[in-house]
Amino acid sequence: MKKLFAVMLIPFFLTSLSVVSTEKTIALTNEEKYQLTSNVVAETTYFDSIPTNPILAQDSNTYKDTALTTVSDTLSAGDTLSIVDLTINDSAIPVFELSDGSYIEASRQFIYDDVVISQENISKEYWLEDGFKVYQAPYVTGTKEVKTDLTSYSEVTVTQKAITYHGTYYKVDGKGWISEDDLSATDNRMEKVQQVLNQKYNKSNYSIYVKQLSTQTTAGINADTVMYSASVAKLATLYYVEEKLQDGTISANDTLKYVDAVNSFAKAYDPSGSGKISKTADNKEYTIDDLLKAVAQNSDNVATNILGYYVANQYDDDFNSEISAIAGTDIDMKARNMSSKTAANLMEAIYNQDGDIISYLSSTAFDTTRISRDIDVQVAHKIGDAYDYKHDVAIIYADEPFILSIFTNNASYDDISNIANDVYAILK
Repeated sequence: MKKLFAVMLIPFFLTSLSVVSTEKTIALTNEEKYQLTSNVVAETTYFDSIPTNPILAQDSNTYKDTALTTVSDTLSAGDTLSIVDLTINDSAIPVFELSDGSYIEASRQFIYDDVVISQENISKEYWLEDGFKVYQAPYVTGTKEVKTDLTSYSEVTVTQKAITYHGTYYKVDGKGWISEDDLSATDNRMEKVQQVLNQKYNKSNYSIYVKQLSTQTTAGINADTVMYSASVAKLATLYYVEEKLQDGTISANDTLKYVDAVNSFAKAYDPSGSGKISKTADNKEYTIDDLLKAVAQNSDNVATNILGYYVANQYDDDFNSEISAIAGTDIDMKARNMSSKTAANLMEAIYNQDGDIISYLSSTAFDTTRISRDIDVQVAHKIGDAYDYKHDVAIIYADEPFILSIFTNNASYDDISNIANDVYAILK
């Protein structure tokens, strides 16, 4: 039976069969071929759509044909492209057609899309640099500059941060966008102070020093020029006595006797000078606190001598060592020569002590002239006058307190007031 079945199948295998084919040759466009063959590398190398703001990243040729064989023109880096179409050439390369009918390879190496890369909400304080610019949006090619009422060296609050190919930009609400290169993270007003000093007060008979206490930034004119300091040197006495009060060596209510010797030691001030205490020894007892007030408020020579004689031990080596350390230089209490910077260092040391001397220096017989004349906040200051020298050294309690030290030779009180007013107008 099996043999019979096999014989019956022989004609089937020997008969020719016709095969019906369903395969067809399909013609693909260049775009379709590109889609089938493109990979991750191609996708990161070429654009797959027309960019919003296409800019040339480097000098590049344009071509008359999609094959990119015949040069049409050479464009420069930074040029803006006017693209009308994206196509794929016969070599499976993406090509941009430009509005003038020329072509350029749609490569991310040659072209970038000049748009905002990222943007986020923030809240931060900055200070405007000199020459800053404000834009209507985070800067990309074509963004316009806008005019505002913002001024250099003023503080602004930024609410947004954006990154573009041109850098990082911050938004000031109601004003516009500013480059981080035009912003300072720290108070930069001392730069403007220095500009004003250079422009108006760069004179050989001035020694000026300004120090913002919170930032420790400084400005000055001839700040290291030494002059006879007159009563400004009394800051050293005030500081030293306050130190002894704070370390418990003496008490504010302790009394000191006014005897002849206090006016005759080598480094004593002339008792006939400023002050209200008797010019000759009266053998009375004076409290240390009353003497401090007399020195600070009336620049009293005798009160200075009493404190210098008893508390500072006639300005001995211990006194000199301690004062030199804070002043940044040696101070001779007999010669009394120093610079505006040295005087400012002494005043800053008193500021850091934060003792009663500050309040005494803030209510003196000299508040209607010099530094404090026109300033509407607390001013703790010490003046000095002798011969043609007129000086004033102050702590000015603006929102950010600062030291202003002005030494002059052959100048007026009004000159000192004018300098102070200009500096305060910037730092108030």
